[in-house]
Amino acid sequence: MTKIIMVIDDEIQLLSLLSDVLQKEGYKVLTARNGEEALYQTRHEKPDLIILDVMMSTMDGYEFMRKHRRENNTPIIMLTAKVDEADKVLGLQLGADDYVTKPFSPKELVARVQALFRRTGPEAIKDDILRIDAVFLDNQTHRVSVNDKPVELTRSEFDLLAILMTYPGRVFSRADLLEKLQGVVVEGSERTVDVHIKNLRSKIESDPSNPRYIETVYGIGYRFSSISLSSEE
Repeated sequence: MTKIIMVIDDEIQLLSLLSDVLQKEGYKVLTARNGEEALYQTRHEKPDLIILDVMMSTMDGYEFMRKHRRENNTPIIMLTAKVDEADKVLGLQLGADDYVTKPFSPKELVARVQALFRRTGPEAIKDDILRIDAVFLDNQTHRVSVNDKPVELTRSEFDLLAILMTYPGRVFSRADLLEKLQGVVVEGSERTVDVHIKNLRSKIESDPSNPRYIETVYGIGYRFSSISLSSEE
């Protein structure tokens, strides 16, 4: 089935360029020129992925993400001309799965898109159900719970947790995790992993400042604790 991508940007030339590039890759492309228009369309068209510009005059990208994330969990790649790390971190905290800084190569963007889709395709993690101590993850239904209480995660948060839980005790560098999530590592983008880890801890740890499950291995990266390991088919 053809994947549907919505591109949201108020620059007509960029909107046209991205539409052409993505259509040539075989995707169906929907477009919107501001967050308000996009919010209406996403409620009716249900895209598989959203490419979102941050700076728009009518409902900017941040506000769009705040409203959109209340309703669904569509993967989002954020486009930003801002170089301030705080702006990128804000986007990730609001629910973006990835970001690309303008100006960018269309090939890089396509690689990010393909990586996001690959995570739900044949190359996705194969174990259907993972359970470590009180943390439960179901890859088929995209459900996560801690102590039998449901936890809502973004696509990237879910995939990151699934990677760590599939290999408990194994240490992953930030670059390793980023490559598994995005399929490409861009200089300076490893900070993305730190933000996703921080968000994950705030959702699954009883004390995020003293994590029980997602451990930091200083100077290397992260691992999921192998305490009380059990798994189900």
